[in-house]
Amino acid sequence: MADWLNAIILGLVEGLTEFIPVSSTGHLLLAARLLGLEDPSWKTFVVLIQLGAILSVVVLYFQRLWDVVLRLPSDPAARRFVLSVLIAFLPAVAAGLGLHKVINGTFMESVSLICWSLIIGGVLLIVLDRWRPTPRHEDAMTLPLHTSLIIGLVQCLALVPGVSRSGATIAGAMLAGVDRKAAAEFSFFLAMPTMAGAFTLDLWDARDTLNSSQAWLIAIGFGVSFLVGLAVVKWMIGFVGKRGFSLFGVWRIVVGALGLWLIRG
Repeated sequence: MADWLNAIILGLVEGLTEFIPVSSTGHLLLAARLLGLEDPSWKTFVVLIQLGAILSVVVLYFQRLWDVVLRLPSDPAARRFVLSVLIAFLPAVAAGLGLHKVINGTFMESVSLICWSLIIGGVLLIVLDRWRPTPRHEDAMTLPLHTSLIIGLVQCLALVPGVSRSGATIAGAMLAGVDRKAAAEFSFFLAMPTMAGAFTLDLWDARDTLNSSQAWLIAIGFGVSFLVGLAVVKWMIGFVGKRGFSLFGVWRIVVGALGLWLIRG
């Protein structure tokens, strides 16, 4: 398959899966495996196109985030929101730095681990969506600080490929009594520093495999992930408010089972 077509497919996978609870990392690794992209340069490609998905959230929430920045000097509510995101972000920083080599080595190489993580996470997502605690918080920008800490601690589970960063944060939020829509929104806010940090760390690790001749492929994947990410984030908020997360749980189970079948077949 032509490299430009591989770039489009991986960009689509990244944009479609980054902000829904199905594990973008798991899907990207499985997609690259199915496409036969074993060259280390494609791992670098996957790292770089994540920035497109990050920027899609920044663009969609720019007005609200800029309003928070402007109110920081005078508004305690704005400072509290920033603090809540920071508190949720820090556990992943500590865990990610401490386990980075294990994650990028042993975990990333185990396709069966990714598949089982998808399946188990899918089952848990369906169960949680149907028997979740009664929501007590409906605004993602006014969560109590202890609730943000719970979400941040649960997000650490996403260091295992296939668990899903958005899935872990949404599940943690719902367990802490956050409404489904607010849980998804807070997951988007938390994605910005978390993904930016992971991107920076992965980019540093991949610095020796960067190749300027691949710039056009990276540009294609970046653009596709950005545009698709824009559409997915806008759609996600409305969808989960009405339908919940069970469909994503089923999706995870199907993809995980298919992946196990393929690697054993």
